[in-house]
Amino acid sequence: MIALLLRDLKLAFRAGSGFGLGLAFFLIVTVLVPFSVGPQSSLLSTIAPGVLWLGALLACLLSLDRLLALDWEDGSLDLLATAPLPLESVVTIKALAHWLTTGLPLVLAAPFLGVLLNLPVPGFSWLVISLLLGTPAMSVIGTFGAALTVGLKRGGLLLSLLVLPLYVPTLIFGAEVARRGATGMETQTPLLMLAGITAATVALLPFASAAVLRINLR
Repeated sequence: MIALLLRDLKLAFRAGSGFGLGLAFFLIVTVLVPFSVGPQSSLLSTIAPGVLWLGALLACLLSLDRLLALDWEDGSLDLLATAPLPLESVVTIKALAHWLTTGLPLVLAAPFLGVLLNLPVPGFSWLVISLLLGTPAMSVIGTFGAALTVGLKRGGLLLSLLVLPLYVPTLIFGAEVARRGATGMETQTPLLMLAGITAATVALLPFASAAVLRINLR
């Protein structure tokens, strides 16, 4: 499993789908928002949690289409399906590699980009906590979408259409945690909902992804 994780990390960087692309997109979204809504500090402070969460969500989408496509193209996916390692573990490792190369860098960069949007000081810690809880769910959901569309022509567009609706609950509660934290409100309820969504996603979706892959590889 460690060897597979290291292999996927190397492939992610060589294919150009590492953290650099996601961070660049995240930065562009953050910089463009003040140009579109105006430079009012009070307005930017209000919308900052939602904008940062939306930017992180869209940045996660950028590398999903290559998550399983490279293994499909070179035949590695067939070998992994017949390897002693369970396919559920393979899917979990790929989701972990995606989070390490995309989700984790976004979590680390979010506080610095929050400065550009005048995010209130109390909101920085809650933004990081919410992204730490929510981005693993987005990687696991993205892996499920990649398993559904592997081998399809123009699967990247279909993947986005399938995954975006599944991201909505994570986006709602993640942005709500950051918004409430920034305004000094109680965050326990949305935080527990976000943690529950992530826990359920991580526990159940690898089995669904493995089942879909077995069907597509027949």
